[in-house]
Amino acid sequence: MASGKQQPETELRGGVLAGNGSPVLWGWLIGLVVFAFVAVPISIAVRFATHPATQELFGGRLEEASSGGYSAFWWIVAIFLFAVPVLIGWGVAKLSGRTLAIIVGILALFFIAILVFGQLF
Repeated sequence: MASGKQQPETELRGGVLAGNGSPVLWGWLIGLVVFAFVAVPISIAVRFATHPATQELFGGRLEEASSGGYSAFWWIVAIFLFAVPVLIGWGVAKLSGRTLAIIVGILALFFIAILVFGQLF
């Protein structure tokens, strides 16, 4: 070039799998992988929640539970399972101590709520 201005060379990067990949893209990727692992349990929980005859599959105390309580329990489990990939993806994208504490707190609350709700019905 005859002029004094030189164009800076743009370096191509490999995207999310490169060394300097975007944390948001890593969060989406990890969330998608986790969702692939929990897709079948989500569909099973929704199936249990929507079909009242599945209550007979669980013997003992669960047979005595009300149909509404049984259905509500499985809907809560399905919502929790659907939230897990979102929480993990968000945690990977933020990757800080505070974010990790928030995720652990939310998971603990869901776990305690499911245990308490399961004992009530």
